[in-house]
Amino acid sequence: MGFGVIPLMEYIARRAFLAAGLRPSTVTLPSTSGDGEARTIHYWAPPGEPRLPPLLLIHGFGPMATWQWRRQVGPFSRRFHVIVPDLLCFGASSSSSSPPPSESAQAAALLDALPALVGTAARVAVAGTSYGGFVAYAMARAAGPERVGPVAISNSDLLKTAEDDGAFLERAGGGWTHPADVLMPLDARGARRLMELTFYRKQAGAMLPDFVIRDIMKKLFSDKREEKIELMNATTVGTDAFQLTPLAQDVLLIWGDHDQIFPLDKAFAVKSCLGDHVRLEIIKKTGHVPQMEDSDRFNKIVLDFLLGSQGSPSNEH
Repeated sequence: MGFGVIPLMEYIARRAFLAAGLRPSTVTLPSTSGDGEARTIHYWAPPGEPRLPPLLLIHGFGPMATWQWRRQVGPFSRRFHVIVPDLLCFGASSSSSSPPPSESAQAAALLDALPALVGTAARVAVAGTSYGGFVAYAMARAAGPERVGPVAISNSDLLKTAEDDGAFLERAGGGWTHPADVLMPLDARGARRLMELTFYRKQAGAMLPDFVIRDIMKKLFSDKREEKIELMNATTVGTDAFQLTPLAQDVLLIWGDHDQIFPLDKAFAVKSCLGDHVRLEIIKKTGHVPQMEDSDRFNKIVLDFLLGSQGSPSNEH
């Protein structure tokens, strides 16, 4: 039964993507190191050349990019050429890179893929959630406003520290020793706690029997598990190798007011470091994934920002 839930989730997400006109595809990236390193990006996008301004939606650390963005692709595709990639080491994307890619390396891979996705000249709006916000920020900083236009970052603590990780483990309770133990659970107890930390509203999945939840978690989090733990450890946000500096692009920060993974007070700290081109929107009665818990409000905020942003790709077509 547990394995039946995953195909249902995949079916629901796939149906939303197909209805929005997106189709799955892959692009193989050239080696940048001369050692033949293979990098393949799997993504969803409308077939053919973009006829609308491009918008890249970057998923968080959770499984299934399609599930995370299923409520956005329809509304966003009416105004944008929406592209939803699997980051390296997630989904059907792959990398033979060793060590595992940091968020900056993830950003570099997406920038390398852009010529195949949208051509060499188009400016791309970017939206990222949680870990995807780290990647979106890295893309915007690396490429500059000539290539990357307005940036929407949702529930992404760009000022995260080791102390914040410790506070998160304390909020989680239960004696976990590493954030990966909480964020990629393999048992029913851990899964229910992750749902409580991620969502403001109680999730129907939490009421499933333990053996069903356990099977679902093993299916979701066993795939590439060691790679993802290494990937989490490779993140430079929160280390001396990372410094948060203002972006030249217009930036939208979105935060759920009940986020227990990256608490709301961090939103104000991040905003203060990102410069004058930043707007913060707080979505009430949501947790870490407001795009899933209040998709109507989230979609309106993001579309209003992208369509009204100075220098938006929408204003150049």
